[in-house]
Amino acid sequence: MKTYIVIITIIFTFLATGNSEAQAPAKSKVKNYIVLTRNIKQLKPIILAAKDLADEDGSHFGEFKVIICGKTITNVTQMDKMAPYLEMAEKNHVELYACGLSLKQFKIDPKSLPKQIHVTKNGLLYDFQLQKKGYLSIEL
Repeated sequence: MKTYIVIITIIFTFLATGNSEAQAPAKSKVKNYIVLTRNIKQLKPIILAAKDLADEDGSHFGEFKVIICGKTITNVTQMDKMAPYLEMAEKNHVELYACGLSLKQFKIDPKSLPKQIHVTKNGLLYDFQLQKKGYLSIEL
């Protein structure tokens, strides 16, 4: 539990302060977020952070996307592990993405992913593209 609290605190710290040189300012008042994670166990605190940010931002809350990459991508097809995260993500309007490069590296067929998980060709590139559009970003 302490680990989750620490992770959530870190997420809030980075999202609240951000690096002004690395992130383009949002052109509108809508706040969009993108998180890149390499650990499936971080999904719970990430989604809880999304819920808190949605409450905090109110009508200014936009999109919250999570890109899953690296070796943890092998867990994404295991419904016993993913079901609670998928339910939480859907309930809190969090979009989940799988990195296509990681899928290819670990020989996972994108068709074997749960329908709630989108595939992006290159997770890092997608993250950078969203940052250029004004998304607040953090990598865990």
